[in-house]
Amino acid sequence: MKLFFEILAQVLLILLSIVIGVSFIYSAYTKSWPIESFEYRIVEYVQLPWLLSAIAARALVGLEAALGILITLNIFGKSKWILKFSMLILVIFSIYLVYLWIAVGNDVNCGCFGDDILMTPSESLIKNAIMLVLIFILNKYHKGLKKNWLHIFSIIGVIAGMSVPFIAQPIASSAPGFLKDEAYKVDLTVLYEEDINHPPTINLSEGKHIISFMSLTCPHCRKAAYKMYLMKQRNPDLPFYFILNGSTTLLDNFWEETKSGEIPYTMLGRDKFIKLSGPNVPAIYWINNSTVEAKSSYLDLSQTGIEDWVNGK
Repeated sequence: MKLFFEILAQVLLILLSIVIGVSFIYSAYTKSWPIESFEYRIVEYVQLPWLLSAIAARALVGLEAALGILITLNIFGKSKWILKFSMLILVIFSIYLVYLWIAVGNDVNCGCFGDDILMTPSESLIKNAIMLVLIFILNKYHKGLKKNWLHIFSIIGVIAGMSVPFIAQPIASSAPGFLKDEAYKVDLTVLYEEDINHPPTINLSEGKHIISFMSLTCPHCRKAAYKMYLMKQRNPDLPFYFILNGSTTLLDNFWEETKSGEIPYTMLGRDKFIKLSGPNVPAIYWINNSTVEAKSSYLDLSQTGIEDWVNGK
C-alpha cells in the first residue's frame, strides 16, 4: 500500500509539473502573436525606450516559453534552478503588477495572457500566487529527471528559448520606405467636400503630416493607432492624422482599444478611401506639401525617424 501511494504521489507531481509548464508555454504563446501588443504595453507601462521594449518583449517571451518546456519535461537542472528561477520571475512579474495597479488602476489588461484572456492586475496577482504555491510544492517534493547532462541541457534550453523570438519575429527596421525619385503628389481635396464626415480642420495639403489610412475593423490598424498614441504621448507635436473607413458605430470601441481619440481624423466612404489609401491597410504615408515622400507599416514606424523628418534632418 505504501508503494502505491508513493507511485500515486509521483504521478500527481509529474502531472502538476506538466500543468505548470503548459501554463508558462500558453502565456508565452499569447504574448507572441502579435508580439507587438506586449512590446507596446512595455512602452506604455514600464516607460522603456522603443528598442529596449522590443528586446525585452522577445527575451521575456522566449524565457517564459523555455521555462515552460523544461518544467513540462520535468527537467529542473542542478539544485532545481529552473523551478527557483521560475519563482523569481513570478515574483518580479507580481511586483510589476502591484506597480501597475497603483499607477494605472485595476481596470486595464495587464497582458499576462496577451489579448486572448483579458486579466486585470488583481486577477493576475491571484494567478501568480497560485503558481508560486504549486511550484513551491514541486520544488519541495518532486525530484524531476536526474541526469548530469540534463543540467547543461537546461542552461542551453533557456538560452536557445530566449533566442527563438528574435529569429521568429525579428525587430523591424526603424526606417520607412522613402520613395526618393518615386515620390508622387496626392490629391487631398476630397477630404474637404461637403458630404465628408468629420472633415479636417487643418490644411493637410500644406506642411508635413503622417497620414494613416485605417479600417475600423482591421486589427493591424488598431495596433498602428495604439502605437501612434504612445508616440504622441511622448511627443505631442508629432503630426499624425487618421483617415478612417467603416461604420461609425465602431468608433467608440476603436478609440477605447487604441486610446488614440485625441488624434484628429476624418471618415471616408469605401470608394474614396481606397482611391487614396490603395488596397492594403494600415497605409501610413509621410506627406510633405501633398507629396508622398515615404510609406511605413506600423512595424517600422519610428518616433525618432518622424522627428528627424519633420525637422528636416
